[in-house]
This record gives sequence, C-alpha cells and structure tokens, in this order.
Amino acid sequence: MSEGTRSLLQRWGASFRRGADFDSWGQLVEAIDEYQILARHLQKEAQAQHNNSEFTEEQKKTIGKIATCLELRSAALQSTQSQEEFKLEDLKKLEPILKNILTYNKEFPFDVQPVPLRKILAPGEEENLEFEEDEEEGGAGAGSPDSFPARVPGTLLPRLPSEPGMTLLTIRIEKIGLKDAGQCIDPYITVSVKDLNGIDLTPVQDTPVALRKEDTYVHFNVDIELQRHVEKLSKGAAIFFEFKHYKPKKKFTSTKCFAFMEMDEIKPGPIVIELYKKPTDFKRKKLQLLTKKPLYLHLHQTLHKD
Repeated sequence: MSEGTRSLLQRWGASFRRGADFDSWGQLVEAIDEYQILARHLQKEAQAQHNNSEFTEEQKKTIGKIATCLELRSAALQSTQSQEEFKLEDLKKLEPILKNILTYNKEFPFDVQPVPLRKILAPGEEENLEFEEDEEEGGAGAGSPDSFPARVPGTLLPRLPSEPGMTLLTIRIEKIGLKDAGQCIDPYITVSVKDLNGIDLTPVQDTPVALRKEDTYVHFNVDIELQRHVEKLSKGAAIFFEFKHYKPKKKFTSTKCFAFMEMDEIKPGPIVIELYKKPTDFKRKKLQLLTKKPLYLHLHQTLHKD
C-alpha cells in the first residue's frame, strides 16, 4: 500500500468515526454534514478513471456502495418518519470494510448499489467543460428524464433549535424561470451561505429533483432551513442558489446558472432575484446576467423568532 493510499484510508476512517460519533450524540446536523462530505469523496474515488489508483474495479464498487449507505443514513436522519430506514447500527458495520477495503473480499452486507456514474466536478471545473452548452442542450429536450438513473435524494437539513432573541429563516424555493426549462434533466438547486471571500458559513444543501417543468418554469416548492441564526451571519454574507441539471452526452451534472440573496434582502414574504451566468462567482466580483428576459428565481421567506 502506498503512503498516499494509506493516508486516504486514514482520512476516510476519521471522517466516518466523526459522523458516527455526532450521530450517536444526537448532533444530527453535524452528522448529516459529515456523512455527506465523506459520501462525495467516496463517490469521486469510485468514479475515478485514473490508472494510478490502487483500488480494483470491484473495490471501487464497494466504495460506491458505502457512499450510498452514507446517503441512506443521512436521508434517514432527515426523515420525519419514526421508522428509520437505515440505522446507525447498520452503518457501523461498514467501518471495518472501509478500513480494510484493499483486502475485503466478502459479500457486501446490504443490498444497495453505487450511486449512478456521473462526473463529480470541483468548483470552477465546469467552466472548462461547458463551451458546448447551447448546441448540446438544443437536442436534450427530445430525451425523457425517465431514461436516466434517478439522483440521490436531496440533502435538506432540519430547522435548528430556536434560541431566545434569535431569528431563524426558512426559504421556500417556489420556481425558477428559464427559456429552456422543459429541456433540463433532473434539475435541482444547491443552496449555500458564503462570506465575502466565498467561504462556507453553513453546510451546503441540495434540493430534491424538481417537482415539474411547465412552460418557462421549473417548479420546486421546497423549504430550505438556514443552518445559522440570521443574527450570527457575518457582514457581507450572501445566500447562493445554484441551478444544476444532468447532461447525458457528457455524463455529468452541470451548473446552468446561479442567483444570490444578500443580508439586506432577508425580509418576510415573496421575493424574486436575478439569475447570473456560470461559473458561480461566490465573491460577487464579475457578475453577468443570464438573460435580459424577465426570468427570475422565485422565493418566499419566513422568519421565526422566539
């Protein structure tokens, strides 16, 4: 085993234990965040095409299955149902498998499959891959979304506990206006809160895939619970909404456009915000409107204060 692989397995193991510890302590927000971060790392390794990987194709499948189980546990923690579908005791059975992945040769203990192979892009990588966007999407509408594998469930987090004198924010994402809304496959929105330097202030959340597409709108009707009290957000922070969709010809999920809301826009009631061209500019330095047409992201805000 190379030093690089040994270090990788140690990092995975430490992340797994942190998630399980948070889970057992009842710190669900932290557990979900840790599980989702590790799942993304495992998915990336399971999908890696480089020749210098020490993992065999069979080992990559097992890594992918562990990622799926992490997603299942994360989804169970977010479920309002009393019956948990994937328990912590089940997840703990996977720690020795991950630790000994290079020698593990038994049948996987759960009947799950790796997440469908879709390219996972690092921030900013999309801009180098998407110069064909217009030509490619022109033909995408002919395909049915049903002909592609379903996405992993959304990664929405529950509302934080209330604190005296502190305000929590719920943002309902109602719909987004796009000229080619009907051609978007498996569309969803990634929500993040960034400071002026583009650093995350809260865990990143993904909505489930949109409910429906109608004319020039993609409808979501989903609530996002901001994972920090409004009063604790740093000056100059902003809430970002990245609209993403699957591109079958390229076999990856791509950011199509983004929008953001600044702190002075946090007010109860409906709000529409403008859409900007990718790549997502978290520092808000070089913004270009997506279109001159009156197409926007439609939100509704609810403030909760004890």
